[in-house]
Order: sequence, then C-alpha cells, then structure tokens
Amino acid sequence: MFKTKKMVLLGSGELGKEVAIEAQRLGVETIAVDRYEQAPAMQVAHRSYVVDMLDGEKIREIVEREKPDLIVPEIEAIATSELLKLEDEGFRVIPTARAAKLTMDREGIRRLAAETLGLPTAGYRFADTYEEFVQGAQEIGFPCVVKPLMSSSGKGQSVCASEAELAKSWEIAMEGGRVQNGRVIIEEFIHFDSEITLLTVRSVNGTNFCAPIGHIQKGGDYIESWQPHNMTEQQIEEAKRIARTITDELGGLGLFGVELFLSGEKVYFSEVSPRPHDTGLVTLVTQNLSEFALHVRAILGFPIPEITLVTPGASRPFKSEEEYEDYSITGVDQALSVPDTQVRVFAKPVTKIGRRVAVALSTAETVEEARDKAKRALDFLRVEK
Repeated sequence: MFKTKKMVLLGSGELGKEVAIEAQRLGVETIAVDRYEQAPAMQVAHRSYVVDMLDGEKIREIVEREKPDLIVPEIEAIATSELLKLEDEGFRVIPTARAAKLTMDREGIRRLAAETLGLPTAGYRFADTYEEFVQGAQEIGFPCVVKPLMSSSGKGQSVCASEAELAKSWEIAMEGGRVQNGRVIIEEFIHFDSEITLLTVRSVNGTNFCAPIGHIQKGGDYIESWQPHNMTEQQIEEAKRIARTITDELGGLGLFGVELFLSGEKVYFSEVSPRPHDTGLVTLVTQNLSEFALHVRAILGFPIPEITLVTPGASRPFKSEEEYEDYSITGVDQALSVPDTQVRVFAKPVTKIGRRVAVALSTAETVEEARDKAKRALDFLRVEK
C-alpha cells in the first residue's frame, strides 16, 4: 500500500482548494475543514468536516481523530490558542502555531513589525470602544484607515476622511470583523504610489522571492493584481529586506504573502499572511511554480531550486452583486474567447454580495496588455439565478 502524508487544511476556500490540488499531486492525503458545507477545497479533498473554526474543542477533535502530519491554516479566523497547545503536543502547524496566532489579528503582527523589529510602518492606534476609537483617529489625523483586528478578504475596512465619517467607519468595522465588539486598528493614511505583495518562500534551501505582484484594493479586498510590478532596484532590495526580516522572525517553512506600500523610494510594511495570498492567484499563469505549488513543496520539506517568471500576467476576481442560494455563472465561454485567458470558477455553494466566485487570469507580452485582457474577460461574467 502506498504510504502517504496527511494534511488537515483549516480553511477551504478557493486558495485552500489550490493547495489541496497541489498536495494531492505529490501524493498527500488532504482533509478540508471550514465553517460551511461544500467549500471549494472540500470538493477535491479526500474528506471534509464542517465546524466553527473558532471552536478550539472542535478543531482538536478533528486533529486527534485524523492525526495529520501537517496542520495547514488557510484562513485567519481559527482557534489559534488551540493550535499552540497541539503544537506543544507534537503536531506540526504550518508555518508555526506562533505565526498563525500573531497574524490572526493585526495588533500582534503590527507591534512585532514596528516595535520589536523596527520595520517602517504607518502610524497606528488601537481601540476597544467607540470613545477610544474617536480619540485614536483624532491623534492619527484624517484621512485614516480603519480595520477590525480580525477579518477576512478585507471585510470591515474603510478610509475615514473626516470626523463626520467616524460613526460610519466604526459601524463598518464592527460588522466586518470576525468577532463581535472587536478591537480595531486606526492607521495613518500613507499617500503611496502603489501597493504590492511580495510572495516570500521559506524552504529547506533558504528564502526565495517571487517577482513583485502589484494590486489594487477597494474596501480592503483586491479587485486586480498583476505580475511583475515595476520597481526600482532600491525598492526591490528594501522590500526583500523587510520581507526576510518578518518571515525569519515568524519562522517555519512555507509561503508568506508580505503586503507593502511603495511611496517614492520608501517601502512600508503593511501586513503578512503565513499562507498563499489572494493577489497571488495570478501566479497560476505567470510562474513555473504557482504560489500554491511553492507552499506545498516548502511545507513538505522539498527544495525549491528556482522560481521563474515565465510571462507577465494579471488577475481579476469576479464578485457577486447579489445573494443567491441557487445560481450559475454565465459568460464563461465568452471570457475564454479572450486570447491567453483562463477562468477558474470556485463553485461556492451560495453567493453573497461582494463574495468572490471566480477569477479571470490572462497573460501577454506586457503587464498592461495582460491587465486589459483580464478586464475584458471579467466583463463577460455574470451571476444568474
């Protein structure tokens, strides 16, 4: 009988699905876990479980039943305190339980980056109550960026332009956070030229970097990404320095999505995810190894000899504008008529307003052409009952 390793994926969205596929290509048994049935990774995994991801006892039950070689968090909102205990008992958490806990909320990782490691970041304050929030915003100044400490896909984020918008920004943060009455971070608004994701891979043969990925966000969630993003050598070296510093501190093996702001020649640290990044979906068509293949190779202890950018490319996520329990995505045939374009349909069981349900991926000789192709393909897609 073929002997295989076993991986429990904690989070089973579209990114987890690609991780599961890559793991199975290398003979790994995959178990998908999420808070709703028929999540994308569940559709390809060997087995699946539906539980409250913040319920430590439920996560422990699954781990003790399955006895996995690898516990792979694929979302932020997980019972990380339980992961720390499981790691102490000998289970391997990717990249480490400490990294999963620190990056679960924005306070831990921001204090680590700015106060411990001395990395350049935007100014910030934290608040538990509306009164503290108002005071923090006044101290930071307007405009400022408001985020719940724990959320997914940018939910709950807003730019507060003036005191008149404080109540609205607070409400958005409270509704978008993964916990009720949650803590928020108020950030200085950096007037940046662009923002990037620097995918950073820690493997048995050292740290490697992918070509920088440029992206545009709206409400904290990305609406477009492209690779490579044009940067000066000075910016690239500083971005790598920041990414290496934070990922070395977090430790472990795997892929990290390091988000950075570029302002002139200055580079500012924003956030880091110890897992594949949504803007990195573009690597499915641009690199010799996608971010998902890199993540799986690294966590299995395999070497990564070289990461090659094969072609410029761009991605455009398709988001639903309606809530449907039964739906279909139309226009895929027309989107695929755009040259050098792929469409990935996530097949999520229901739609929600603003929920990603597919992505258009295009390549071309230049980034500009690829972005145009991806936009043309996206415009054909529709959600219908």
